[in-house]
Amino acid sequence: METSENYREKTPEIKNEWLYLAIPAVAIALAEMQMYLGRQIQSLVIHVVILLGLSISTMFIKNEDIQKTYQALILLPIMRIINLSVPVFYETTLYSLVFIYSLLAVPASIAATQQEFTRTQLGITFKKIWIYLPLSILLGLLLAEGEYLIIRTNYLIPDLSIFNLLTLSVIMVFFVGLVEEIIFRSILQNRLQMLLGNWTGLIFTSILFGLMHSMYGNIYEVLYASFVGLFIGYLFYRTRSLPLAAMIHGFINVFLFGIIPLLI
Repeated sequence: METSENYREKTPEIKNEWLYLAIPAVAIALAEMQMYLGRQIQSLVIHVVILLGLSISTMFIKNEDIQKTYQALILLPIMRIINLSVPVFYETTLYSLVFIYSLLAVPASIAATQQEFTRTQLGITFKKIWIYLPLSILLGLLLAEGEYLIIRTNYLIPDLSIFNLLTLSVIMVFFVGLVEEIIFRSILQNRLQMLLGNWTGLIFTSILFGLMHSMYGNIYEVLYASFVGLFIGYLFYRTRSLPLAAMIHGFINVFLFGIIPLLI
């Protein structure tokens, strides 16, 4: 595993990296504050400005580390813009997630390629998958129970039939969980750890992950999502397993939007 310390031996020290990160981070926080307050149009406008600003900045900033960091951060306004702008073509929200995350997978894949990470850094491995599968279900249940106490979600499936549970699991693990974990763990966490150091990069990524849950309008959800992001991020850092991170994320959603609300 290539650590931030190994990387810094090959790369010249960057001056004022916090300034380069603070500007887009504060802008993203401002945009998500509008989501928190229920002002979706204002949030959309600010995210569009952030997207344009980061895109233009990558053409003028010469430092490759900052360029790639901005390329990673670009995915956050893209995620919010797609989420807010895509019309819902289906009767249920569950199937609209397939369309949204299929679109989001395109820029995420391009960004992952541009970052020039190795397969190990991206977490593309199926080692210990049969151990990680039951572990991710257990962790998903425990973390979902805590989150449900905060936001009391509605169910996205009509009942707990095998077909509905399988459909929910496929969408939440292979679309929502996988794409979001590629963005936050494989791309953003890796890049920020290289730029800021392992723990600082992990914490910074977790805060951004929490901020992107502002649409619930609940500060405790933002804080809890940041904690979950820190937990999953640490597991990803230690195991370098994208499947583990995606499954934990996906099964949290399976329990949160299916099993728990239908059983209570």
